[in-house]
Amino acid sequence: MPPFLRKLWKVPGFKKKLTVTLAILILSRVLSHIPIPGANLAALEQLFSKNGLLGVLDMFSGGGMQNFSVITLGLNPYINASIILNLLTMIFPKLEELSKEGEYGRQKINQYTRYLSVPLATLQAYGTYFLLQKQAVISNLPLINQLLLVITLVGGSIFLVWLGDLISVHGLGNGISLLIFAGIISRLPNSLGQITALVQFGQVNMFSLLGIGASFLILLYGVVAVNEAVLKIPIKYATQVRYGGQGKNSFFPIKLNQAGVIPIIFALSLLMVPGMLGSFLQPMPNNVLSSLGSFLVSFFGSRSIWYSVFYFLLVVGFTYFYTSLSFDTNKIAEDLKKNGGFIPGVRPGKSSSAYLGGVVSHITLFGALFLGLVAILPSLSHYIFSSSIDLSLGGTGILIVVSVVLELLRQVESQLVMHDYEGFL
Repeated sequence: MPPFLRKLWKVPGFKKKLTVTLAILILSRVLSHIPIPGANLAALEQLFSKNGLLGVLDMFSGGGMQNFSVITLGLNPYINASIILNLLTMIFPKLEELSKEGEYGRQKINQYTRYLSVPLATLQAYGTYFLLQKQAVISNLPLINQLLLVITLVGGSIFLVWLGDLISVHGLGNGISLLIFAGIISRLPNSLGQITALVQFGQVNMFSLLGIGASFLILLYGVVAVNEAVLKIPIKYATQVRYGGQGKNSFFPIKLNQAGVIPIIFALSLLMVPGMLGSFLQPMPNNVLSSLGSFLVSFFGSRSIWYSVFYFLLVVGFTYFYTSLSFDTNKIAEDLKKNGGFIPGVRPGKSSSAYLGGVVSHITLFGALFLGLVAILPSLSHYIFSSSIDLSLGGTGILIVVSVVLELLRQVESQLVMHDYEGFL
């Protein structure tokens, strides 16, 4: 066993946390393979093959959507509720004050998030039923059976959130992130099997395969670099200046990608609407409505060039929108002024706020463009290499995997440092 793992294994409580985490992750994978009766899985598989957007949603659901399992909705309602609460916290002062009240405030915000998840899950469950019913995946159910289906889907989603909470409290890392991570990783064997079969049957040439492999490695390096990239703004305090500039310099870190995958989730939520509306209108007997539905399905199909253009622009726009809400330059400048801090060469107050706003605007441009490219990576690979390889995980999946792994490594490292510190005492 490597020295690092041997040292980690001796940390008190680590074995228990690791066992709890692995057990819950295995349970979540078992649940994703327990289908709800009455679905035409062959038709569902065909629907997924036509719509790459559903593959991305399946990734956020933890991998249960493609099997129409009891956790079909997965973590999507909770993620949407969390994003909505984050936005409301930035807008409403009372929620902002509550979020600053330490552990109590954090628990209250989490409680409100769970409450909001239930109606969102209910709406999404009904939307999923009507979408699949129009695609002949599910037959037209009586009202009582519809109600049972919705209760099953909502219950599965809430149960999955509870499993995530168990990992966060009794296991390692953030439970919600790890469940999504497990759903992504679980799809890799199937993807590798498909690639092997395509190569064996000559449907993918070696040039395309090498190009996609090289693109994957470049993207992996880029995701790690952007995820860890931080611009350090130098900060000085009055006490340092008073004593001739002595003392350690301080920095204010600004991440290149402050929004994470939230802009991608926003963009996907909006892009789903035209496609779902088109799928609903297509079977209509009215020729005008049917033609409109066909146009929406074609125009906003995952292989359409316009889909990629709108997807890219929405991700860039939402990145700026979310960053502007989450990064309050006026508040940061005011806090610096109250604590006697200032940016060298910039006057405290409004000048500091304007300076920080300009810096954030410039670095957000690079982060937004990178997120946009990550989002449309599957479409770009299809256009460039003319490949039939399924890249529904794409850059978004890699972005999530890298973020979760880095966060987990930080937590493990902090436990090791704490163990060494306690041993020293």
